[in-house]
Amino acid sequence: MNNELDAVMAKAQLWLGDLYDAQTQAEVKAMMEADDKTPLVEAFYRDLEFGTGGLRGIMGVGTNRMNKYVVAMATQGFANYLLKVQREGGFENLQNDQVAVVVGHDCRNNGRLFAETVADVFASNGIKVYLFESLRPTPEVSFAIRQLKAQGGVNVTASHNPKEYNGYKAYWEDGSQVLSPHDTGIINEVNKVQMADVKFGQNPELIITIGGEMDWDYLQAVKTVMIDEEVIKKQADLNIVYTPLHGTGRVIIPEALRSWGFQNIHVVPEQMVIDGNFPTVVSPNPENSEAMTMGMNLGTRLNADLVIASDPDADRLAIVCRNDKGEWVIINGNQTAMMFSWYIIANKKKLGQLKDNDFLVKTIVTSELIAKIAKKNNVTLFDEYTGFKWIAYRIREEEGKMNYIGGGEESFGFLPFDKVRDKDSPASICLICEIAAYAKENGMTLYELLMNIYKEYGFQKETTINVVRPGKSGAEEIQAMMKNFREHAPKQIAGSKVVLIKDYQTLRQITAEGEKPLQMPATSNVLQWFTESGLKVSVRPSGTEPKIKFYIEVPVEGFTGAADYDPFNAKADAIVALIKKDLGL
Repeated sequence: MNNELDAVMAKAQLWLGDLYDAQTQAEVKAMMEADDKTPLVEAFYRDLEFGTGGLRGIMGVGTNRMNKYVVAMATQGFANYLLKVQREGGFENLQNDQVAVVVGHDCRNNGRLFAETVADVFASNGIKVYLFESLRPTPEVSFAIRQLKAQGGVNVTASHNPKEYNGYKAYWEDGSQVLSPHDTGIINEVNKVQMADVKFGQNPELIITIGGEMDWDYLQAVKTVMIDEEVIKKQADLNIVYTPLHGTGRVIIPEALRSWGFQNIHVVPEQMVIDGNFPTVVSPNPENSEAMTMGMNLGTRLNADLVIASDPDADRLAIVCRNDKGEWVIINGNQTAMMFSWYIIANKKKLGQLKDNDFLVKTIVTSELIAKIAKKNNVTLFDEYTGFKWIAYRIREEEGKMNYIGGGEESFGFLPFDKVRDKDSPASICLICEIAAYAKENGMTLYELLMNIYKEYGFQKETTINVVRPGKSGAEEIQAMMKNFREHAPKQIAGSKVVLIKDYQTLRQITAEGEKPLQMPATSNVLQWFTESGLKVSVRPSGTEPKIKFYIEVPVEGFTGAADYDPFNAKADAIVALIKKDLGL
């Protein structure tokens, strides 16, 4: 421990130098002099890792914290890589031999400070910066990169993490988060940077403020997602409650809904207040029912048709509607993606808009019911890795050959058009309101529409089990679990024979007949088992947290309608219990 503490003290000592401001020096000095060295060790025992998606961490002083110095060093590394690619002639959209980036931020504490720091460092390296005037949704940042033909971008956000966190998402010229080889290229450059290498305070004229005009362009693009304008006109008074959970959706989403023709929009006033402390929720994650409580309470008072939320950076959405008993229920991420996929296909077909080269995308851990919907309607479906950058990858790969009509993942994210290359809650929220209008026009609630989809394509329940194993020993245990699963794959799960194994690390799919290669753009540490009865289990260590995730899909045959939902859920839960037992969870 003394050696570790000595190393930490040596790293902390560097932060008492002239490169750091007086407040930072005072905070570091106080930690160094305190009897309890735990906060000092936590702040300096390692460098906050710049991963394939960027940075994310607790805010505070130190090398293992999100602060303006860590952000500045990351940006210097990113700038070095952008300029390297420019020298090598690697950009498609370079204008006037000038590298340009877009910089945005959400509602989190220090968001504006970090965004201005990012802009300053880029500009000081001779890179043109389009800096949003204030907070904006993540999808608008992605849209702006494409609209302005920039070579990259940064969005300062920690998505739906707790209030103590902030983050830094790096984007490439197609508006998506960076992929190979640029992800590792940026990481290598970031790892070389010391604080003394960072350029500050030069070329402020290269920073251009953007705002309202980009909002207009983005809103016009969002309107192109609309499928059936007539059904919206007929149900313009659809009773909608919306909450941004103190985040960026407040800037765009009510306006987007009005531009589509919806006239009866109510907002949760307490949660329209921009506040990085998220005072009205325990956690600003719309997947959690607690975060939706205020919206549901307002929805009850107003007898709303549906309650909708976006997370702080407005890439994810959550939908709450009434079930057949009149109770509010959250539509989960798989159901959301399934409902979008069904509606896009069904109504484009009805209106003569469906084309032979249309395609959908889902992630490999997202509901197989989407595959059934696509197959029955002769629509191509691509399966990609977890993370929206892989959906963006598929859009880019098929550009000019096929026509993207939608893509989603189980973690409450969907993208219904290709003008953005990340999850997009403004466009998705407008579309789900169109779907609710369609349901109402046809004498149904949104919940009844979901039940009808189950009736046509079969009922199944999806659930995720997270096994948390913190620390170094936990990481080793997770590694051992994956090794054991590979070497001793289950032959039966919940009494059903395993008939297909997919190993994305070795890119093999294994059946009784033998092995075949898996066609994927890269390898990933994921295993999947499929059984005779239609069970699907996916196993994947988290890339950002000390846990291993099990994604389980359980089909139950014979679904006839809403009255079956509770008993079929119970049957599925019993099968999930057997799966957990078989896998030792």
